Amino acid sequence: MQFGIFGVGDISPDPATGRAPTEHQRIKRMVETAVRAEEAGLDVYATGEHHNPPFVPSSPTTLLGFVAARTSRIVLSTSTTLITTNDPVKIAEDYAMLQHLADGRLDLMLGRGNTGPVYPWFGKDIRDGIALAVENYALLRRLWREEVVDWSGKFRTPLQGFTSTPRPLDGVPPFVWHGSIRSPQIAEQAAYYGDGFFHNNIFWPPEHTRRMIALYRERFEHHGHGPAEKAIVGLGGQVFMRRRSQDAIAEFRPYFDHSPIYGHGPSLEETMAQTPLAVGSPQQVIDRTMRFREDFGDYQRQLFNVDGMGLPHAAALEQIDLLGTEVVPVLRKEFERLRPPGVPDDPPGHPAE
Repeated sequence: MQFGIFGVGDISPDPATGRAPTEHQRIKRMVETAVRAEEAGLDVYATGEHHNPPFVPSSPTTLLGFVAARTSRIVLSTSTTLITTNDPVKIAEDYAMLQHLADGRLDLMLGRGNTGPVYPWFGKDIRDGIALAVENYALLRRLWREEVVDWSGKFRTPLQGFTSTPRPLDGVPPFVWHGSIRSPQIAEQAAYYGDGFFHNNIFWPPEHTRRMIALYRERFEHHGHGPAEKAIVGLGGQVFMRRRSQDAIAEFRPYFDHSPIYGHGPSLEETMAQTPLAVGSPQQVIDRTMRFREDFGDYQRQLFNVDGMGLPHAAALEQIDLLGTEVVPVLRKEFERLRPPGVPDDPPGHPAE
């Protein structure tokens, strides 16, 4: 079982001070969280991809390449690489290069993102979102698996005798997750290829997440990749911890209330009851995460969001330390104890990793 952190790289003012970090500060702090995650014994660091304010991670491979040079063990990933608006040729090249620089400790999550205006910025139509995801990924797979590619499709110019360079490290392409919170077509795509399915269930009730994962597992088996219980599943969540739950709630509430995503809707308590948001003591985070297994079955990767919304950087680092010292060690033991024989523990990785 892999445990790690992910972020989206937003710049938000701290409601306690009214001040927000600069772009430079935010980018450097993202590197610091990745390094701290490795030091804390976590397994994965993942970054999002956005091309609009208030977000800064417009170039995940640049960020992860720098993190690769500062770390030696942690798996580097994305918490969405935009398969719809990026050229699949460039994805093939950039992530193969990063795979070499990271000595194989790389995978990526493909998705459509959550920012509609990004489509016209890159010359695409949001109404083609699913079709772009399907066609672009089919080409990306071929670019990583075939030395010479002849190809034509609807959304980009044809390729004739094209070889993507560099080739994947040792001929093994990076493992791919397909991330979606609402589209059964993407769960089907992941199942068709035998890839991983990541459901960032931060804002969704368990019933919805359960249906999406069940669909993926059923179709994984249907497409001949093995029994449903061997499908590769990842989940997202968000945590904020203090030793005493009442201290965690009191400290986190202003950030929740002023959040452009969470704020001005259901209360913090209602959101915690209806979604995976866990604010409280380390034991409460352990209990909530173990509930994921009860709700969705055994799975292979759990990522936590610990920063953003204007939270002080020091508080984010404290969350990583609490995950590494008090939460993840317990979760590892419990997930391992309960995992049935034959169910994968970790997602596939590169042999060099």
